[in-house]
Amino acid sequence: MANIRLIRQRIRGVQSTAKITRAMEMIATSKMRRAQEAGVAGRPYDEKIRQVITALAALPQAGAPHPLLQNRPVNSIEIVHITPDRGLCGGLNASVNRTAAGFLVEQTVPVNVVTVGRKGNEFMRRVGRDIRAEFDHLGDRPSLLETLPISRIIIDDYTNGVVDAVYLVYTRFVSTMTQTSVMERLLPVEPAELPAMQNVEYLYEPSAEAVLGELLPRFVEMEVYHAILESIASEQSARMVAMRNATENANELIQDLTLMYNKARQESITTELLDISSGAAALK
Repeated sequence: MANIRLIRQRIRGVQSTAKITRAMEMIATSKMRRAQEAGVAGRPYDEKIRQVITALAALPQAGAPHPLLQNRPVNSIEIVHITPDRGLCGGLNASVNRTAAGFLVEQTVPVNVVTVGRKGNEFMRRVGRDIRAEFDHLGDRPSLLETLPISRIIIDDYTNGVVDAVYLVYTRFVSTMTQTSVMERLLPVEPAELPAMQNVEYLYEPSAEAVLGELLPRFVEMEVYHAILESIASEQSARMVAMRNATENANELIQDLTLMYNKARQESITTELLDISSGAAALK
C-alpha cells in the first residue's frame, strides 16, 4: 500500500507540473505572436537605411570620414551580449552564450562586454569578463526610447577611442522552431555593396555629409533595437516549444505512472484475496 500511495503522489505532482507548463505555453504563444510581428516589421526599415547609408558613403567626402565609419587598428573590442532575463526556453541561452564565449576565446586584445539581459550578465560574471554596462528587465515589448542608453554607450565608446570595434551577439528569429545565434560587427559601420540597379544619384539637403552624420547614429540605434526585438521573438518562440515539449513529456509520464499504479493496485487486491481465501480454507 505504501508503494501505491507513493505512485499516487507522483501522479498528482506531475499533473500539477503539466498544468503549469501548459499555462506557460499559452502565455508564451500569445507573447510570441506580438514579438514576431515586431521583429519582422523592423526588417524592411533596417534594409532601407542600409541602402541609404551605402549610397551616402559612396559619395566623395569633403572632409574626414564620419567617426562611425573610420577603420583603425583593433586594440580593444566591445561586444553587446543580448540574452533573455529568464530561462525555461530550451537551449536558447546556452546557444547564445556559447557563441559569445567562442568569440571571446579567439580574441587576443581586451574585450569589454555590455550585457542586455540577466542570463547573459550571469554568464559573463561566471567567466570573469569585464562588464562595461548591464541592462535588464526591458520587458517583452520595449520601445526604441528604452534602448537608447545602450546605443549611446556604444557610440560614445567608439567615438572616443575607448574601443576599436563593436560586435552584436544575439539570437535571430528564423521561424517558430528555429532560432540562430549570430555574431555581427556593428562598428565601424561598413557600407554594403550597392547593386547597379539601385545606384541612383540623389540630391541631399543640406548636404550628403550632414545627412550621413544624422543617419549613422540612428542606424546604430536601430540595429541595437532590432537585435533586441529579434532576441525577444526568439525567446518567446523557444519558450513556447520548450513548454509544449515539457507538457507532452509530463502527460506521457502520467500515463506510465497510471499504468504502474493500476498494476500495483491489482497486485495488492490479488494479494488480499489470496490472504482471505487462505484464511477461509484454514478455518475449514
